Amino acid sequence: MADRTSSRIIIQADKKAIMGVIADYPSYPDWADGIKSAEVLSEHPDGRPELVRMTLSSGPISDTYTVRCQWSGDDELRWDLSEAGAVVNGMNGSYTLAEGAAGTEVVYELAVDVKIPMIGMFKRKAEKIIIDSALKGLKRQVEK
Repeated sequence: MADRTSSRIIIQADKKAIMGVIADYPSYPDWADGIKSAEVLSEHPDGRPELVRMTLSSGPISDTYTVRCQWSGDDELRWDLSEAGAVVNGMNGSYTLAEGAAGTEVVYELAVDVKIPMIGMFKRKAEKIIIDSALKGLKRQVEK
């Protein structure tokens, strides 16, 4: 899973507000296209999610899988696949936040492996669509 796809966006809010929305996994179906449900299975001592079961339905992929979250304050969230689904058998990603004069830059990186054969170019295009959609949804949710 060496190939990672990334994108970035500027959001008019501070890191704490943005990370608050990112950490609220049960609300993902409200703003993250393709996420049908997200259930927090366990939390870190600070109350942030550790294990999250997610159900995705996007294009030809419909699956349920579990991710393990690692937080670095309000600067970064990294996750990786804890329990594979029927289709998704590898995943890791991150949100990295950096405040600047124009707002907070949010960088989203994602790498997904699926059990069905997929040409690398199409896989990266699918990841890019997921990332761009998620960033736009995050921006709408935070700035509303």
